[in-house]
Amino acid sequence: MNAPASPQEQELVRLRAELQAARDALGDFAYVVSHDLRANLRHITAYAALVREELGDVPPAEALTYLDTVTSAARLMGRQIDGLMAWSQLDRVELDAATLDVHALIEEVCQALAGEAAGRQVDWQVAADLPPLRGDAALLRQLLGHLLSNALKFTRPRTPAVIHIGWQPPVENGLCLLFVRDNGVGFNPQQQDKLFHVFQRLHSASEFEGLGLALARKIVERHGGSIRAEGEPDAGCCIRFTLPLAT
Repeated sequence: MNAPASPQEQELVRLRAELQAARDALGDFAYVVSHDLRANLRHITAYAALVREELGDVPPAEALTYLDTVTSAARLMGRQIDGLMAWSQLDRVELDAATLDVHALIEEVCQALAGEAAGRQVDWQVAADLPPLRGDAALLRQLLGHLLSNALKFTRPRTPAVIHIGWQPPVENGLCLLFVRDNGVGFNPQQQDKLFHVFQRLHSASEFEGLGLALARKIVERHGGSIRAEGEPDAGCCIRFTLPLAT
């Protein structure tokens, strides 16, 4: 006859059930976002195009301005939905951990970001001694993509843009401290708590391009690490994060 479960085991079972229920609810939420909200968004975009056609060959300038505003808002909402979907799905992804060559990941990400860097002078400074990490290749590629894209975005006013990717010993609890530092526009350090939250921004709405840092935070936390930002207005930004070191 099996011994009755201890209070600790009962609590663990309860917490696992709550976690599964939360994941199921998140899946339902993601379905609504993906299907119902997207359907409404398609209607907005389609009817804006129809109105533009109905206005004829020489529409009033004011009407075109209104339609451009509607279309731009719909596109922004589409990007927000994409980001929210990606953010909500991260908790449901099973990690496929492997030993990873960080230099290779960075090279792949830089190639993918070539379009964003086109026509600009960008000085990529990648530490030669970056250690191998242990993690999910797809997620860490996505993490680096968000961080480097963010650095490119906020160094647009700089010539050259300087983006430094490095690491700092010592390794503690099996976690390696890495950083992405740039010479961009920076931010008010009193607002840094907003930086990694969904739909928060420290700059104008026209510069909003998704939930990159919120996604970055969740990816790092899924790997057991932490992430923080340091910066000053007009003095660049440094994102520091920890990830498991390959053993």
